This record gives sequence, C-alpha cells and structure tokens, in this order.
Amino acid sequence: MEYVREDEGREGLCEFGRRMYVRGMVAGNEGNISCRVGENEVLITPAVESKGYMTPGMMTKIDLEGKVLAPAPGYRPSSEYRMHLGIFRENPATRAVFHSHSLVSTAFACSDEQIDTSFLPEALDLFGPAIGKTKYAMPGTDELSASVRPFARKARAVLLENHGVLVWGKSLKDAYFTLEVLENYCRFHLVATRFVGQVKPIPDEQSVQALLKKFTDGIA
Repeated sequence: MEYVREDEGREGLCEFGRRMYVRGMVAGNEGNISCRVGENEVLITPAVESKGYMTPGMMTKIDLEGKVLAPAPGYRPSSEYRMHLGIFRENPATRAVFHSHSLVSTAFACSDEQIDTSFLPEALDLFGPAIGKTKYAMPGTDELSASVRPFARKARAVLLENHGVLVWGKSLKDAYFTLEVLENYCRFHLVATRFVGQVKPIPDEQSVQALLKKFTDGIA
C-alpha cells in the first residue's frame, strides 16, 4: 500500500483536526492525530495545541522508534506518540491514528459497561462483536502503548479506560470516519438501552456471521 505524500499528510492532519474540533470530539488542546508518510516516517500533531487551529508547519516527523526526523520549530510532538507508534508497528497496513475525547464514547470508556454491537449491521461490520477496552495506563507512557497493541490487528477502534478513544485506518479519511461512527454508535447505544429499552439484537444469525466475516476480512 502506498503512503501519502508528506505535504498532503501535513494538510490532512490540519483538515481532520479541524473536523474533530468542530464536531466537539476534542476541546481546548485535547487529542492527537498521526499519519504514516513512509516506511519509517510518521507525522504527528503538536503537544498543547488546539486541533482546530493547526498549520502544516506544526507537525513533527518521527520514525517508528520515536526519534525526531524533522522537528517543528517552536513545537513539541504529542506526548502520546508512543501509543500511535504502537499501532503502526503492530499493524503495518495502518496509515492514520486518531485519539479523541469524544463525549459519549469517552463516557463509556470510564464505565464498566461493554458496548454490544449486535443491534445494527453497520456496527457489526465496522467494529465486530464488541468494542474493546484497554486496562487503564498512564497517558504518554510505554504502558499505554502496550495496552493498545493487542487490538491493532483485530479491531479498528478501542476505548482507553478512564481516558478516551483510539481509532486507526488505512487513510486519514478512513480513520476519521471510524471515529465519527464510533461516537454516533455510542450515542445510539445510550439512547436505545437507557431510554428505549428492550432493544433486540439482529435476529438473522446467518446475516450476523456474514457481517462478522466481512469485519475480519476488512482488518487484515
């Protein structure tokens, strides 16, 4: 799979950062995004900067070990770079990683509840039988990176316990749409289970198995 050009990657990080900010998936200086622009080259957003007001020159280029290849004068790379690199190193097909504090999905990340995806075909197709959750680890640490790596090849998203959301995909657009759909499904799950009640799973087992196979094939 080809890599996006570096100039396109820098512009894309700004564009999707603005989308996250406008949609309320991050507030203030929250969140971080990265994209892979070469076999051993990753662009990552700056620390302590709003995702809604970034410019291409704020991005730092690092390698898969975290070494700075091209600094951004006046800016530091996100302290969460280890978490991003954990996904890239574990799943070579990944081209972009997003971390957000999206309201409802982050609320579920702070709960003991497992999010059942059996209510909607789209959820089964995109997330598999359930949305995984890591054990809590301190932000910015190797422990957090280690906690997400087991999910890298078997999922597209994971809830970070008492922290937020992490998603990844084969392009910036692919990963961003996963982030949007995850938050929307969590909203649906909240309304369906708390306010509607007696929600029924998909009744067609053959359809469920076909969707799960499609999900598995899609993350290879």
